[in-house]
Amino acid sequence: MKIYKVKVNGKVYEVELESVSESKATIEHVAKEEVKAAPANVAASGGSEVKAPVGGSILDVKVKVGDTVSANQCIAIIEAMKLENEIVTPFAGTVTQVCVNKGDTANPGQVLIVVA
Repeated sequence: MKIYKVKVNGKVYEVELESVSESKATIEHVAKEEVKAAPANVAASGGSEVKAPVGGSILDVKVKVGDTVSANQCIAIIEAMKLENEIVTPFAGTVTQVCVNKGDTANPGQVLIVVA
């Protein structure tokens, strides 16, 4: 066990560090909030889902039902931690369902749109 002094913004903190070997190290799992369930009709549509990679506020939804999208096309913008993230679809097709609206809050893994 070693004690270090760290200065952050002019304030000194004492930090105690323990050396661990790979065989002794453990990984602690921190449970995340339960991801909001997708609407029931998403599974019934049989399409490919585009999910939110991060949680945040939906700033814009750039597609609507019936639009044709190409691979790597931006379909929405999510603000997370003051950064605007363009969400792109990894596949081409026709938008069969839009599951979020501008101003909604998306959770990581939440379905944004369905493409068939």
